[in-house]
Amino acid sequence: MRRLIGLCIVLAALASGISRAQDAPTDWWRDTTWYLLFVRSFYDSDGDGIGDLRGVIEKLDYLNDGDPSTTDDLGITGIWLLPIFEAASYHGYDALDYRSIEQDYGTQADFLDLMDAARARGIRVIVDMVVNHTSSQHPWFQASLAGDPEYADWYVWQDTNPNTQGPWGERAWYEKEGRWYYAPFWSEMPDLNYDNPRVTNEMLDIAGFWLDEMGVDGFRMDAIRYVVEQEVDGRRLLSNTPANREWLARYNAYVKQLNPEAITIGEVWDTSSSVVRYIRDGSVDVAFEFDLAEAFITGGQSRSKRAPARTLERILREYPGGAFATFTSNHDMTRLLTQLQGSVGANRVVASMLLTAPGTPFIYYGEEIGMMGDKPDEFIRTPMQWDSTPITGGFTAGTPWQPLTSGFEAVTVAQQTGDPASLLSHYRSLIHLRNTYSALRTGETFFPATTGGSVYAILRQDAEGTFLVIINLADREIERYDVTLDDVELTLSGTAEVVYSDGTGAVVPPTLSASGTLEAYKPKPSLAPHETLIIRLS
Repeated sequence: MRRLIGLCIVLAALASGISRAQDAPTDWWRDTTWYLLFVRSFYDSDGDGIGDLRGVIEKLDYLNDGDPSTTDDLGITGIWLLPIFEAASYHGYDALDYRSIEQDYGTQADFLDLMDAARARGIRVIVDMVVNHTSSQHPWFQASLAGDPEYADWYVWQDTNPNTQGPWGERAWYEKEGRWYYAPFWSEMPDLNYDNPRVTNEMLDIAGFWLDEMGVDGFRMDAIRYVVEQEVDGRRLLSNTPANREWLARYNAYVKQLNPEAITIGEVWDTSSSVVRYIRDGSVDVAFEFDLAEAFITGGQSRSKRAPARTLERILREYPGGAFATFTSNHDMTRLLTQLQGSVGANRVVASMLLTAPGTPFIYYGEEIGMMGDKPDEFIRTPMQWDSTPITGGFTAGTPWQPLTSGFEAVTVAQQTGDPASLLSHYRSLIHLRNTYSALRTGETFFPATTGGSVYAILRQDAEGTFLVIINLADREIERYDVTLDDVELTLSGTAEVVYSDGTGAVVPPTLSASGTLEAYKPKPSLAPHETLIIRLS
């Protein structure tokens, strides 16, 4: 029955032009700090060497213990689970059954227990939804390959080899049984055919299953540039097509019909100008900001404020309602500390920019302790480093599915817990500050001018407070610096409270100009190397 209802809702949404703003009465996600969690590598509860859902439950208190008054948890309020469907490969992006839990991870009952445990701690949970392709072993593809009339056109087939390349210039067509199918991501990941409305209806039914029966809070939508190809002026466009954004908008409308508070977060690995179209068209609620991620990392690498400040200022002009997700690494990218050539100080300042910026922040598991790893993908998805136990790192009582990173013994949760100077303590403190002060989550953002190219500063403000963030991106002490904000009139109490500093020394309050602006403010004589200073001005 849901399948028929789903199709009716989609058609109604298309006819009436339902917008994202109409369908989403709440934007709770703007107040959420997310953790990107790969179940296979997080924690193994049964000793088989593979992380599982019960293991996630056992470690939830590490993420958030449910008590806002404690500070020894990370303070995470949202979890994105990488694919947990039954799949052909270890990573899960080639689904065999969208309604079954990957048998390595547990059961549907385990997942429901995880949802209950997360809710008890104030944590929202979204799952990775892969709508572009399935495994070549999926029953749908096997039936389509066999010529079953019901599934014959569920995938993109041609009788002869089109000899065309995929969206990145890669091989995209593969032969089976004398016919050719389209699979740009990998020969064993054939693309679904959304020109067939039955495929759309099935994917809507799957979304309904996860929302209604499994209780998830929404979906991270994988690789959504490529879902629907389109013929335009005699050319077949393979990504970012108008038809693609339209299909996603209908999908999003259906999700909102089932649960107005459910969220869709899109992966559009592209420039900001392309990404923002998916927000404006209502294709997804939020999209990952790849340009900004690159700018944050560039700031840490170059010790220059130029890239992060200019990129963030531009993005705030482009995106409606702050509908962008911020991050610094993920399961497809070289880990952050590796990109920063092992500089923990640079990692600290990149984390500071991420967690004091507007947008919705995502942290890749292990980033908070400085896990390292480079391609191939298995090496950036290694097991979590809980302690210095040889070989296992406290991840499992058995043999880890993938060896831990070389030298992991010196970079663990146990080692950094209780050390106020550790990277983990830095992340914990900043996340708890973000949870405590709404201005650091959803306040207006202003960009003061700073002397010194290595001094990055932003000001976040709402009715509850004004916060000046000053970050020394350099690996040396800086004495010659000041901060000026001459285009915003401030009303201050004459006090300056340090709410966070990983340097030393007291600060002096600012003296406003006659017009109420901040001019040449120098809160302390010098900034320590890689220091983050957050001052509450009112």
